[in-house]
Amino acid sequence: MATTSYSQLHRCTPLSLSLPSLCSCPCRPSPSRTLVFTRTSAKLGNFDLFFDGNRRPLGLGRNGILARRRALTAVARAEPKNLGDDNANQEVHKGHKLSSNEDVVSEHQQKASQLKKRIFFGLGIGLSVGVVVLAGGWVFAAAVAAAVFVGAREYFELVRSHGITEGMTPPPRFVSRVCSVICALMPLVTLYRGQIDVSVTSASFFVAMALLLQRGNPRFAQLSSTMFGLFYCGYLPCFWVKLRCGLAAPALNTRIGAAWPILLGGQAHWTVGLVATLVSFSSIIAADTCAFLGGKAFGRTPLTSVSPKKTWEGTIVGLGGCIATSVVLSRIFCWPKSLLSAIAFGFLNFFVSVFGDLTESMIKRDAGVKDSGSLIPGHGGILDRVDSYMFTGALAYSFVKTFLPMYGV
Repeated sequence: MATTSYSQLHRCTPLSLSLPSLCSCPCRPSPSRTLVFTRTSAKLGNFDLFFDGNRRPLGLGRNGILARRRALTAVARAEPKNLGDDNANQEVHKGHKLSSNEDVVSEHQQKASQLKKRIFFGLGIGLSVGVVVLAGGWVFAAAVAAAVFVGAREYFELVRSHGITEGMTPPPRFVSRVCSVICALMPLVTLYRGQIDVSVTSASFFVAMALLLQRGNPRFAQLSSTMFGLFYCGYLPCFWVKLRCGLAAPALNTRIGAAWPILLGGQAHWTVGLVATLVSFSSIIAADTCAFLGGKAFGRTPLTSVSPKKTWEGTIVGLGGCIATSVVLSRIFCWPKSLLSAIAFGFLNFFVSVFGDLTESMIKRDAGVKDSGSLIPGHGGILDRVDSYMFTGALAYSFVKTFLPMYGV
């Protein structure tokens, strides 16, 4: 028998043995790996010594028969496993793909449902507000008082939220409730007394006294947040009552008033206050709608960090819609007579409504919430719907009362 040394065994010539398939059947795929063998050049009698690609001995047999059998067996055993792994990976990939598709479809369905709710309740609120504005008097004042009460409750809940209480001490709950009631009474006092300055001053004094005499250690943050609540939720909305019910001069040039039924007040029902309120409300609604649609279609540049979803493109579209609505309604109601006054009134409504919206967004951002409440499906709370009107009533009243008489209507 021939012998060979250890060094002779390592002087070998590599021999690549590729086994692409075990049969010629097209339904049986090739294995994913190719086994490579090396065969020594030294002879051990009539035996050949085979190694795999990692220099591990694979087998020893006469003329390599035993080694080849073992190689074929190893490939046959490895192939089903590889095929199973591939099938499993494909199934997992398909599962992830189906799951992601379902998530996308579910998200689209949620957005569509949210948009339908927003449109449905928006139209309902718009029609209801239109009827209330046309009715005027105690109906309008009572509706404002109800909205003020709910808005004040939402405001004081925002003040008590975790995001704001980290940096300040909120007012006691009994003070918040008393302030909400006082805010709700302010529009009614404005309707029947005409002026509310003395009432607001008296209410502020009693609230400050209650805060200073409370148990524990009174904080300035409690006083400041409470006083702003009285001003923001109570005093500012009263100007809408003063605008709608206080400006009782008849709008003589309004054509709609001439055809208005006598049972509903006749032509005398159409006053400057009614026309100014309708134009202002309609302009703000048009501004919000056009800004929303314009931002969705063209929005690219953020307007401010206070409200990241607002864009300059949407703001410009909203401004155009607000001014256009003001001009069109001024032609319909024949008030104001001057085109320049109608444009100025539309610009004022838009400018003030945007900053009113941003003010409420700042409060919600500090509170760490998306909506002030959940009273109106698809819209959030009352404050989310009336934030654009908070400061607008005061400046619209000042514009009509002071600016227009100076330069003509």
